[in-house]
Amino acid sequence: MRRLRTGRNAVPTDEKPTREATASEGGGPVHVDGIEHPHDVDAPRGGVTSHRGVVSPDRRTGDSAGQAGNGTGGAAARVPDRPVRIGRAAVEDFAHRTLGPEHKSLPPAAWGATVREFLATNPCLDDFQTPLLTLDRATLDANLAVMGEWARRAGVRLAPHGKTTMAPQLWAEQVAAGCWGITLATPWQVQAARAFGVSRIVLANSLVDPVALRWLAGELARDPEFEFCCWVDDLASVALMDAALADTPGGVRVRVLVELGGAHGRTGVRRVEDARALAEAVRSSRRLILGGVAGYEGALAHDRGADGVAAVRGYLDEMARLHRDLTDLYEDFAVVTAGGSAFQDLVVERLAPLADETGSAGAPTAVVLRSGAYVVHDDGFYAGISPLAAGRADRPLRSAMHGWARVISRPEPELALLDAGKRDFPFDEGLPVPQYAGGQRFSDVNPAAQVTALNDQHTFLRLPGAAAGDLQIGTVVRLGLSHPCTAFDKWRLIPVIDSADAADPRVVDLVHTFF
Repeated sequence: MRRLRTGRNAVPTDEKPTREATASEGGGPVHVDGIEHPHDVDAPRGGVTSHRGVVSPDRRTGDSAGQAGNGTGGAAARVPDRPVRIGRAAVEDFAHRTLGPEHKSLPPAAWGATVREFLATNPCLDDFQTPLLTLDRATLDANLAVMGEWARRAGVRLAPHGKTTMAPQLWAEQVAAGCWGITLATPWQVQAARAFGVSRIVLANSLVDPVALRWLAGELARDPEFEFCCWVDDLASVALMDAALADTPGGVRVRVLVELGGAHGRTGVRRVEDARALAEAVRSSRRLILGGVAGYEGALAHDRGADGVAAVRGYLDEMARLHRDLTDLYEDFAVVTAGGSAFQDLVVERLAPLADETGSAGAPTAVVLRSGAYVVHDDGFYAGISPLAAGRADRPLRSAMHGWARVISRPEPELALLDAGKRDFPFDEGLPVPQYAGGQRFSDVNPAAQVTALNDQHTFLRLPGAAAGDLQIGTVVRLGLSHPCTAFDKWRLIPVIDSADAADPRVVDLVHTFF
């Protein structure tokens, strides 16, 4: 282990933060941890990946800018064109954060150093303790490019689900790659994103918490460039939101999308006819703006079998029907949004034809895909179902995450126990898959090797036909993982390595998460 010097003896470095995105100033300062951060990272303009707004030009009580009585917004109405931003300085401030024992598996020699000081020592992967979750830099870059190009060609906008990683550093990379906005799942996640200056947020959920609604109203009133929308699926929610916002300062209005659900699915109005009544209630409310249609097709199928695909297509067709039925109610423009990371091809097939951002055939409409797992992908669930996985796409997504665990016990010839468990690696959508050990592929030396169970801190690795001397204690095993959403939430700090396939991977960055 190389020694790390800190404080006055710290290793000096003049290196600039890596992967600096295209940036511009504007939108006022961002405050994070009491520090003012005035600079922002912008999504690039131009093409299908340029930014469009999701709140009306005038959120306050009264007519929206460009609003016409027929609900189409008139000739002047169109989907606003403003790049999404995230506070660049707030993200770069991570380089100055101090490392410590709260960061799992970090080498103790790094405690007390800043991220920048530690990275200046050019650490290797084997400097870290196990268990460990890592991200692959080259694969992250490739996945960002693959998804951005795919969305551009498909004619849809991308608002990746930030709840997958809850990592502002990765959000900034998605913004720099041209995403339309950031999607989140809870009010607290929205608040965390606002702390890092994210200027366009889709809350893929209903918002009925009065405390959160009052915070939102204040945030919208404080920052006129903050654009936000959430979902609604019940008349009671409309009434609750309208009441909670009644006395907020500035007469702020909140944009909501009517959520359509499906039988045996999750949230969402079950019938188009009921959704129409809900939309009319939104239109009649004082504090809400009807802004489109939302849904999540991933709740209706968990494989690409014929029945699952048919269910997803039927559901998306109902979403399209609802949008067409609501055109006369839209005040200015509409957002139609769906798409997890399993059926985005079907979302494009069924919904992309609705895109009409200039309003040539009615209300200006943007179709927004919310896929979140693509930047990381996996070696399990998404590898088996994504239309952009290897074997289904010319330029496939690949897993940028890997688990690393050490053999700590060989109580039986055909059993190895590793020092990782449910508190370290995901297990809800499949168990880890052994890939490498001691520089050898499991597919070459023991293709039947299989993880059969995870305890809190132990992994059971079965080794059919193995001898007692195989896979010795102390050997580090690389594992393929399934479901990035439940991998990231177990780590506060995730090392980024140059390549997981390198003989001696180098750590090039540290990604902070907020769970």
